[in-house]
Amino acid sequence: MTSDSQKITFRDNEAAQQYEIHMNGELAGHAEYRPLEKARELPHTELKDQFEGQGLGSRLVQFALDDLRARGLKVVPTCPFVADYIGKHPEYQDLVQG
Repeated sequence: MTSDSQKITFRDNEAAQQYEIHMNGELAGHAEYRPLEKARELPHTELKDQFEGQGLGSRLVQFALDDLRARGLKVVPTCPFVADYIGKHPEYQDLVQG
C-alpha cells in the first residue's frame, strides 16, 4: 500500500518509447509503446519486484490511456495486463483501435 509520504510521478519518456511511473524519484516500472498511425501499441508493462502488489501497474496503465485520450490517439493493447485493465474499465473501450 502506498502512503501519502511516497511521491508518485508519471512520465512519457518519448526517447525510450515508454510511459514511466516513479516512486520517490526511483523508476518503479514502465509500459513500453510503439507509435502507430493515430495510435500507440502497448506491448509490455513491467514493474520492479519491490513495487509489485501496490496497484502501481494499474495507475501506470491509467496514466498511459489518459495520455493517449488527451493526444487523440487510439491504443492497440497487445500487453495482456493492459488488455485486462481495459476489460475491467469500460470507460477506456472507446480508445481501442478496431
